[in-house]
Amino acid sequence: MSLTLKGLHHVSSLTAKAPENFKFYTQVLGLRLIKKTVNQDDVSVYHLFYGDEVGNPGTEVTFFEIPNAGRNRDGNNSISALSLRVPDDKALDYWANRFTEFQVDHDEITDRGGRKTLAFRDHEGQRLILVSDEHNQGVAGGKPWDKSPVPAEYGIVGLGPVHLTVETAEHTVQVLVDLLGFRRKGSYPSPVAGQPDVIVFETGEGGSGTEIHLEERNDLPQERLGRGGVHHVAFRVDNEEELKLWIEQIRSAGRPNSGFVDRFYFRSLYFREPNGILFELATDGPGFATDEHTDHLGESLALPPFLEEKREQIEAHLKPLDTHQQA
Repeated sequence: MSLTLKGLHHVSSLTAKAPENFKFYTQVLGLRLIKKTVNQDDVSVYHLFYGDEVGNPGTEVTFFEIPNAGRNRDGNNSISALSLRVPDDKALDYWANRFTEFQVDHDEITDRGGRKTLAFRDHEGQRLILVSDEHNQGVAGGKPWDKSPVPAEYGIVGLGPVHLTVETAEHTVQVLVDLLGFRRKGSYPSPVAGQPDVIVFETGEGGSGTEIHLEERNDLPQERLGRGGVHHVAFRVDNEEELKLWIEQIRSAGRPNSGFVDRFYFRSLYFREPNGILFELATDGPGFATDEHTDHLGESLALPPFLEEKREQIEAHLKPLDTHQQA
């Protein structure tokens, strides 16, 4: 059986302050907080999930809160930027004006690999890029929340290309192509003079919601992960049965991995590619409406059943975070 990943599932980053993170991603970017839960590997801190109206796979940006985390030291062998899709080129003009209004650090609109883009940074230095879907073909985006402060015609509809920066590209290419089944789509010039072209890979139906952009740099130190840095990228697997086949394939390739992990809202597998970047394979379901009504996603602290009996203890160690008023 030939296994094919469907595209990007989610990207998880670090924040030092959940309240400021919540404010920026809901009030400035207009995303919906679809799940307020805890880091299942460290239940003393929040894990916040943002996405479209119901947190469809491929629309999710998540954050682990690590209080007092030092700032990310940008560098090699990292997920160096993540992209967010908007409907068309006109939307980028709207966002450039919005970023100026909200004093968000941003660049000029520019072309990357044949698409109009707008790079910006959040309040903690998180590197993000808005990418226009004007000429995009491939996997569909999501649907912006109808209560978002951003008009739907300009709203973010999902994850776009994820950028990896590595010291030795060939090692990552081998995993992407030979193990995970990505295919090379093309390339475009590096934004840094004298550096190799950025290579574009895609999977599944293709398009911006499936792409990895790989940049090789020989002029950077090793990245030190901190607030504003990206922890891992997750790729979409159709269901649990298929995930188990992926686990067998990755084990057969001799790559150390987590094995099957039940995250309740999806099932996962984790492993690192040769340059040390953490990859996750995650199922499309069961989804975020499993334990909350879609009208009230993200309003209360949600805990998977295996943590529910510890709710009182968990809540006692968390700082209150009011998420009822998102817009």
